[in-house]
Amino acid sequence: MAKGVVNQIVETTVTGLGYDLADCEIVARGRLLRIFIDRLDGPVEAGEIRIKVEDCERVTRQLQRVLEVEGIDYDRLEVSSPGLDRVLKTVTHFRRFAGQEIECRLRIAVAGRRRFTGVLQGADDSHLEMLVDGEVRRFALGDIDKVRLVPQW
Repeated sequence: MAKGVVNQIVETTVTGLGYDLADCEIVARGRLLRIFIDRLDGPVEAGEIRIKVEDCERVTRQLQRVLEVEGIDYDRLEVSSPGLDRVLKTVTHFRRFAGQEIECRLRIAVAGRRRFTGVLQGADDSHLEMLVDGEVRRFALGDIDKVRLVPQW
């Protein structure tokens, strides 16, 4: 099946259980499904551990059933927390983590740079804003390769 179909099935299942799908990776030619989940309840504190083993077990059991019914063939399913350096992919993620430090990697260099580290200010449907070295920088979402939270120790 196509990656988009698998992502949609996984997202529907994860959100139906009350979690946020932080990321879904399909690797090893579709043989490994790596799912990262998060909680949506309450404010997000830097460095806070929100997902427990029991949450991962619950989502794993449900996904195993759903993927079997949908005829999705895979060898291994991994469900875990996105970690302290989680990837931010959607506008919803960018808005949720506004005020936190991020590292943004661009597809194409801007002013001779592809990597920027600063404080996420927010996002709209087409751009992400971050404070970098005292200056607000605005990047088109289509130009962004990857955004990660910078862990706070």
